[in-house]
Amino acid sequence: MNANVESNIKPDYDRPIKDIALYVTDYVIENDHLYDTARYCLMDTLGCGFLALKYPECAKHLGPIVPGTIVPNGARVPGTQFVMDPIKAAFDIGCIIRWLDFNDTWLAAEWGHPSDNMGGILAVADYVSRQRIANGYNPLSMKDVLTAMIKAHEIQGVLALDNSFNRVGLDHVILVKIASTAVVTQMLGGTYEDIMDALSQALVDGQSLRTYRHTPNAGSRKSWAAGDATSRAVRLAMITMSGEMGYPSVLSAKTWGFYEVLFTSKAFTLQRPYGEYVMDNVLFKISFPAEFHAQTAVECAVKLHTQAINRLVDIERIELTTHESAIRIISKQGVLHNPADRDHCLQYMVAIGLLFGELNADHYEDDVASDKRIDTLREKMRVTEDKRYSQEYLDPNKRSIANAVQIFFNDGSSTEKVEVEYPLGHKFRRDEGIPSLQAKFARNVKTRFPNKHAMTIVSLCNNKAKLEKLAVNEFMDLLVI
Repeated sequence: MNANVESNIKPDYDRPIKDIALYVTDYVIENDHLYDTARYCLMDTLGCGFLALKYPECAKHLGPIVPGTIVPNGARVPGTQFVMDPIKAAFDIGCIIRWLDFNDTWLAAEWGHPSDNMGGILAVADYVSRQRIANGYNPLSMKDVLTAMIKAHEIQGVLALDNSFNRVGLDHVILVKIASTAVVTQMLGGTYEDIMDALSQALVDGQSLRTYRHTPNAGSRKSWAAGDATSRAVRLAMITMSGEMGYPSVLSAKTWGFYEVLFTSKAFTLQRPYGEYVMDNVLFKISFPAEFHAQTAVECAVKLHTQAINRLVDIERIELTTHESAIRIISKQGVLHNPADRDHCLQYMVAIGLLFGELNADHYEDDVASDKRIDTLREKMRVTEDKRYSQEYLDPNKRSIANAVQIFFNDGSSTEKVEVEYPLGHKFRRDEGIPSLQAKFARNVKTRFPNKHAMTIVSLCNNKAKLEKLAVNEFMDLLVI
């Protein structure tokens, strides 16, 4: 072939795209207990959204792009009266469930929050159900939603096991876009080929930088970035379903492909095939609305509260022992400029635990942050890595998120070194954690709905058989206030 001429033979789809599409269309969930975990995930994620609606900085993002827009058979946004097209509804749902950094988490080479995909899943499921009813067909059931959640969790989580997007400066919400695109394309009626086309659109799309998650630019975009990603997935799925073509070698194309342009010419690798691993091992944020790498550190700090609060002026130093990812992502010093900055600061969260014996979303607001004791404690903190913590963080049989805190006083005395390796939401503490998760959900629902209405929602969600059979549109109608 002439060296100045390139071959224009269109290749087959890249293997990672084919694998995802085949999983979405053909894989059958075998273990029924996963539907229990998915239902708890649904509850917890919705509860996070209801709680976030208390905060004006979150609520300002909600509603149709053009006020007053009416969408026949549109999608509902839980906890509101908005009825919108599924693209903006997906953004709004994704925004409220992520705003407080309190929904589930997945930690690996890449981290993220698989329940962020619920923005697209719920919006499309509601829209499709209402369209079906209007045309004389049966709506989707909530079990269809739970199945989509399990598969979206799996796609996002398995891709994250070995492939670190943060190390090349890309934000983890790319995985939300990929997973949401795959499952909502199918929900819209897409075939195996349609799903591949849509996935290629998601990968050729511009990807978010992590700038808004890190010092000195940490800001509130990190609270709506996942809503943006899952919303974009819905848009690309709908474009594809209109008949738009795909791009088979979007990953591997020489010079212009994702691998070469954005991933240092490395190809994606999979530690395991897509199946049922991620939902079964997902981490619930039960105790604190805090970046997950700090969950166990705050638990340690809360345990030390009574030993610290009356001896604050006597503290010489506070030693925080942690893992590499926490140091790289949330260990910071200097002025913290806003709530989004504070909930990604390990030292700030530990200080709150020591001072108040708890940590809730209000502790990130300006009135609490003005307490000078917080920065005094932050300045006394020393952060070190325990190599074992870092290794077991990545161990597929453990996936610990370990932290330890010890306080040393000026008189030479010290507290014990309090160590917590697995947070309450970890699979190893699932039996202990689920009752607390259910209580968290009930509390959060009551922040948005009158007591009788709230208890109807809570009772339904705790009834597996009834919830799974319920039509999606009926469920979403119940969440209107």
